Formats: sequence, C-alpha cells, structure tokens
Amino acid sequence: MQNLPTILVVDDTESNIDILVELLGDDYEVMVSLDGEGALEIAQEDDIDLILLDIMMPEMDGYEVCNRLKEKEKTKHIPIIFLTAKSDEDSIEKAYDVGGTDYVTKPFRPKELLARVKKELTIQKLIQDLKETQKELQELSVTDPMTKLYNRRYFSTLSLELMKLTKRNNHELSLIMLDIDKFKNVNDTYGHDVGDEVIIDLARTLANEKRKSDFAFRIGGEEFVLLLPNTSPDGAELLAQKIRKITESSAVNLNDNQQLKYTISLGVSIFNIDNDTDLQSVLKRADEALYEAKETGRNKVCMNIVGCN
Repeated sequence: MQNLPTILVVDDTESNIDILVELLGDDYEVMVSLDGEGALEIAQEDDIDLILLDIMMPEMDGYEVCNRLKEKEKTKHIPIIFLTAKSDEDSIEKAYDVGGTDYVTKPFRPKELLARVKKELTIQKLIQDLKETQKELQELSVTDPMTKLYNRRYFSTLSLELMKLTKRNNHELSLIMLDIDKFKNVNDTYGHDVGDEVIIDLARTLANEKRKSDFAFRIGGEEFVLLLPNTSPDGAELLAQKIRKITESSAVNLNDNQQLKYTISLGVSIFNIDNDTDLQSVLKRADEALYEAKETGRNKVCMNIVGCN
C-alpha cells in the first residue's frame, strides 16, 4: 500500500478541525493539534509533509509556531499554509515573512484549498526528487558503477587529503594494491560476464573486510587499491593476508552449477612522511611489490618489494 502524504492541521477550534479532517482524510494522513505546543511536538516526533496552520490561537499564535518550526533542522523545510480569518495585508505579509508558503482565508472554498495543498505537496516532491538526483549524480562521480567501490578519480582526490592529514597529525598511512591472478584466462575461458562476476565478488570481499576508516577503490579492470589511514605496515600486511586467504577459499557460481575459484596477489607500501611528496611514489612501490608477488608465484603478499610472505 502506498504511503499517503501526512498533513498536520493546527487549529484551536474543534469544528474547524473536523471539517478539514473530513475534507482531507480520503487522500492524506491527517494529524491534528489544538494548540501550538502540541503542533511543535508532533512535527518533531513524526514525519510531516505539510502543515495547515491557524494564526489566531491562545498562548502561542500561528506566527510564533511557524517561527519555531523554522528554527529546527527537522521541521524547517516543512511547507506551511496559513489558514485563517485574518485577511488584511499586514497579516498576509507577516505570514510570508515568518516562512509561510501560502495563505488561505476563512471561510475557505474546499476545491481551492485542495488545489493549494496538492500544489505545495507536488512542489515538495519535485524538490525531494531533485535532491535525490543530485545525490545520485554525486555518488556516480566518485563511484565505480560495477563494484560500487570508489573510482580512480576519487582516489586521486582523496589520497591528497589523506596525505595532508597524515603529515599534519604525524600518523601512519598504508596502501594495498591488488589484482586478480590470471584474469585474462578467466575472460578467455568463461567470458566477460563471468569475469565481471569475479570482479564484483572480490569488491564485495574488500568492502566487507576493510575497517570503516579504510577506503576501497577500483582503479582499473581487475585492479584495486585500499587506503588504510593510521595503519602500520604490520597492520596492512595482516589485512592483506586476511583478504588473500578469504579470496582463496571463496568461489563464483557458474551457470552449470560449477564453481570458479580464483586467487589474488597483493603489494603493500607505506607513505613515508619525510620523503614522499605525494601518493604516486607510494602507489608505484605498491605496484612494484604486486609485480614481485606475480613473478614469484602469485596468491601472495609482498611488502615494498623487499620480500614476500
């Protein structure tokens, strides 16, 4: 069942509330409050899409209610339609000044009110859709679409920030580069669709095994990088070995109920605060370590090209 938009009706006269509930109840979820304090509590506790707000109420008038709603992060974007018997220009101007989005005078015409409500909710839906689209576009700009890991472009941006942070705080920063052993044979033997499944399977392992503070990137076809802030060489090697062993014991299901096992090789390097001016030299050392792992048998971890484990 589709969720209906929720409208909060605020009016100190019960007969007015009854009329509005009857008018809106078929198409919207309607919540009600007889005073301003109650309205503020409901707006904080529930997800409200629109507020119909009377101006003339005892203790706290509609202007004050609107002001206080606009001060809170959760409620400041809720559209507010003032619904009141006050029709002078000063009252209307003040309603807009305090943050109201529309103004309807009593006695209201039902079709007009319904049209105003629908208009405001449509605008809010468009705004929300635009925000979600912008968020998706932002995610696409930094994310690899196949694996959902960060992409090479974001690696270039983020690595600079991590390098600066590492230098400033005198912390450690480790890097792991890895790729899939004999990946060309996988594509040639089983096809690129299976090759993609292997890449996705490895990306899932990286996402699951890294710490929350670590960053995983796909920087090429079957090549990946992990950036490990505040991580020593020993810590980086432990994680690399763990990922290697998990990958070695996992498999990708094929269409004929067979499983394809694969392995990876990994190279580990460390950012040197005193000598490295950027992460390209760190990446180069990791690449050299990865090459050594390949040349000396694959399915292993090499540290800074000085030896294999």
